[in-house]
Amino acid sequence: MARVVSVYQRSPLALSDGRILTAQACGREREDGLWEGWLEFVPDDGSAVLRSQRETTQPNLVDLEYWATGLTPVYLQGALERTLTPPPASVVPPPVADVASAAGPVLNPFSVYAKGEELLRRQLGALGRRHLRTIIDGYELVDGSDMDLEALSTAELIELIVGVVRNRLAV
Repeated sequence: MARVVSVYQRSPLALSDGRILTAQACGREREDGLWEGWLEFVPDDGSAVLRSQRETTQPNLVDLEYWATGLTPVYLQGALERTLTPPPASVVPPPVADVASAAGPVLNPFSVYAKGEELLRRQLGALGRRHLRTIIDGYELVDGSDMDLEALSTAELIELIVGVVRNRLAV
């Protein structure tokens, strides 16, 4: 059950609409035995109480009460502003299919080939066709008008990459 731990009568807070709020520290014991604390802002006009997110977690009620004694008017004002300001909107990452092409090639075939052709083959073999085509495009391994990369199998794409890299490094 929640309880009021401290009331800050000497530090009233004003909203832009003229309402005056009284802050109070509240807390409750969690299932794991720790105490969590938050702030409530009680408007003088009887409108809905504003409640902050959790402000602290303490090992026991005594420590929660001690935490509440150290809150300054500046802290209370900041907590009110955090309560009134919605959290930033979550940005939904683009679908995975768009990430590979937008981020560019997932490996540099020339640097991997320098460590061994077999290593390059193994690393390319772990990639999907989309990633292989991104490597071909990103490193301009073929002229785009020469062939239809969409029509090539995974094995053909790997052979194409290895062959072009081997030939360019042999020069």
